[in-house]
Amino acid sequence: MCGDPVLAGKTNLRRGLRASAALFAAALTSGCLLQKDLPDPALDVPSAYKEARDRGAEQPPALDWWRGFGSLELTTLMEEAQTVNLDLAAATARIQQADAQARITGAALLPFVTADGSASRSRSSGRSTGGGLTTGREFSTYSASLSASYEIDFWGKNREATLAAEELVTASKFDRDVVALTTLAAVANAYFQVLTAQDRIRIASNNIASAQRIYDAIKQRLDVGTGTDLDLAQQESVLAGQKALVPPLRQTLTQNVNVLATLVSRPPESINVAGGSLRRLTLPRVRPGLPSELLIQRPDIRRQEANLASTTANVGSARAQFFPSIQLTGQGGYQSAALASLFTPQAAFFNLAAGATQPIFDGARIQSNFDLQKARQDEALQTYRKTVVSAFADVDNALVALRQTSERLRLQTAVVSASRRAFDLAEQRLRAGTTDIVTVLNTQLTLFQAEDSLAQIRLSRFQAIVSLYQALGGGWTRDPKRTVNAL
Repeated sequence: MCGDPVLAGKTNLRRGLRASAALFAAALTSGCLLQKDLPDPALDVPSAYKEARDRGAEQPPALDWWRGFGSLELTTLMEEAQTVNLDLAAATARIQQADAQARITGAALLPFVTADGSASRSRSSGRSTGGGLTTGREFSTYSASLSASYEIDFWGKNREATLAAEELVTASKFDRDVVALTTLAAVANAYFQVLTAQDRIRIASNNIASAQRIYDAIKQRLDVGTGTDLDLAQQESVLAGQKALVPPLRQTLTQNVNVLATLVSRPPESINVAGGSLRRLTLPRVRPGLPSELLIQRPDIRRQEANLASTTANVGSARAQFFPSIQLTGQGGYQSAALASLFTPQAAFFNLAAGATQPIFDGARIQSNFDLQKARQDEALQTYRKTVVSAFADVDNALVALRQTSERLRLQTAVVSASRRAFDLAEQRLRAGTTDIVTVLNTQLTLFQAEDSLAQIRLSRFQAIVSLYQALGGGWTRDPKRTVNAL
């Protein structure tokens, strides 16, 4: 029962319970678990995402999904993060640890052989006789031997323990994929934050220039006697408010550049992010594919599958402890009183032994351990189910966020356009002396806020796309039979 996990079909899964059970059984067959040990995940796999507009099986995103944004600088940062990120390095070290632990556990399946060589010089005590005292006799003993012991794994105790450790290695590999996906999403979001901060600083600078123009126009009116000190003070407040927005934006810009530096494992002083404008990036179209495909594409789901397989194998190992343990031992070698005759046929010796140990009374230790492993298996099962359900919700949440932010962007663009027209007209009439200062103040504040909100909504839209990529498990391989290790 060994093979790669394959989903049976990608058509409408009306019977999600049976489909998910078949998927889960296939996922656990990388080892040789007993069928009776396999828990039923009892999942209801939907046939399509609720928030997906197109219900067909669309082509999922590519492995290097970040290239869809059309930024060479972002691509460079992504590729650098994959090679030097410290969280990824730590996750790789955890894989090595798990692999070493699996080899330690698997050593129980092989004989344990030792070699021994010794030499000793002994003297017996003297004794009294009728003729006087005799001295003790001195003699030497030389030996060379091999000893071997082997536990016959008739009930599969060691085999199941080894399989449990190997599944933890698999879980560690998928855990690294989770870390990689999280890291790449963080790089993309931090980079978009940098671009947005630069856009907002430019907007603030333009608004300061506009407010300064209005201030100058009001001052001219005051100089000729058609304006008031109150009008000038009000506009001065608007101008000062716009200038006060710039320092926090520069702080946000610097902080996100520092975040990028951390993600690529460099000190902030050594990184230079040119950035630019979020408006220059391409907005890729993300197609989610089918929910059934998500089960073999999201690394966190695969990690939980491996954890569940490990706990299931531990149940089998704990069950085998109820049965007798059969041990074989053997020793053979040479022993002689003279070194010259040590390796002669007459100096050879051997002994073989076999023993069986059956637990009778252990204070319920074996039973308690079995109950413990069953409880851990149930915990892993529930965690796996929650991970799958959360994955479906993550995709739908990202889809609805993308749709709603797109609609907000369209509406806010119209708001900015109308506010710009209103401000331009108010400024013209101010210079012509046909409008009051209140109208000018209202139109300019409305425009300033609308432009800044538009920049933030544009950021939310890009973040929604990144969230969708992350919810889908990153980029997908073109071969549905191949497990995800895309990052």
